[in-house]
Amino acid sequence: MNAIFTDASFQNMQNVANRYGISVNAVTNLTQALMLSNGTMAQFNIPELGGGGQWMQGGMTMVGDMFNYQLKSTVDGLCVELSNLINQGAIQYKPLPKVENQNGFQSNSGNWWGDLGFPNSTGSQNGMSYAIFSNIARLAIQQNGKVTVFDTLDNQIGGVGQQQGGNYSVNFTSQYGQVDLNTLPIISGGPDKPAPIQEPIVNNNNNNANNNNNNNTNQNQPEPIILESAPVLNNTNNTTDFEEDIFSKIEKLAALKNKEILTVSEFENKKAELLSRL
Repeated sequence: MNAIFTDASFQNMQNVANRYGISVNAVTNLTQALMLSNGTMAQFNIPELGGGGQWMQGGMTMVGDMFNYQLKSTVDGLCVELSNLINQGAIQYKPLPKVENQNGFQSNSGNWWGDLGFPNSTGSQNGMSYAIFSNIARLAIQQNGKVTVFDTLDNQIGGVGQQQGGNYSVNFTSQYGQVDLNTLPIISGGPDKPAPIQEPIVNNNNNNANNNNNNNTNQNQPEPIILESAPVLNNTNNTTDFEEDIFSKIEKLAALKNKEILTVSEFENKKAELLSRL
């Protein structure tokens, strides 16, 4: 990768190299390994640091000479200090220069990933190209002439391998394990979406004609005949009223008898007649 560090970043790495008594080139190589994971881990092969080795944030340090504890302490100190500088933004790559194309738009010259800047890592495998941008949490993939840019969220991508099956020919790993690209938000160049299905256009004239036909049909039909039920009489109430009327008449006859308008015989006959109706 031909990424170039800023002048301030190079000065910071030179200061670290002077403090630990190793070459700037060794510190630069170690920094580039750390940049792949935004300072969380590094895999390296640097002769000054014992050859092949590995460091992971949180305390794991492995060097080629496993019993050289002084070397292990040096590698751990270097990685911790460089990781802190990366997280503080004190070590960064230079942004790519902008050039104006024939359409008047500015873009990064010569790079298929556009205006994302310098990647931490790039590669190509099985016809697919990728570029990892840890500092801005982006992953760009180019396949079949199409570029897709993902938001890597809090994944610090530090490993790339060949994938069997799936939409892409390589897979990526982070501090959480293998990264499922289907779960990452797509910033640009997402999958082609099918055209929306249009609802059929309804002919209002036909609907109105159908409604008119229905109305005419309803008007030609005879109105339904509603049969009213005869009211149900309350026999108990009618009987009570009838009895009260008989007794009221007997009381009136008794009053006439007391006034000697009716004789006792006439009163008894009328009374017997009324009572027989009960």
